[in-house]
Amino acid sequence: MNKAELIESVVKKTSLTKKDASAAVDATLEAIKKATKKGVVIAGFGSFSVLSGTVRISRNPRTGEEIKIKASKGVRFRPGKDYKSML
Repeated sequence: MNKAELIESVVKKTSLTKKDASAAVDATLEAIKKATKKGVVIAGFGSFSVLSGTVRISRNPRTGEEIKIKASKGVRFRPGKDYKSML
């Protein structure tokens, strides 16, 4: 499902117009993005949290030179109990 399909699903299940549903979906996604640093828990759905990677050392395959790869961050989603049971 992509964002447009999600908006259509919201329109069908509510009495919102497509414009209002789009605004609601955008606002929800934006709120989740902003709150992810602190951790987001949506009961019955799941939780979002930040994963922190570590600095790694790798090698350039051409020269054999060691290079440091910066630490990176990612997002982890863990489905909730109710959501898992649906799968």
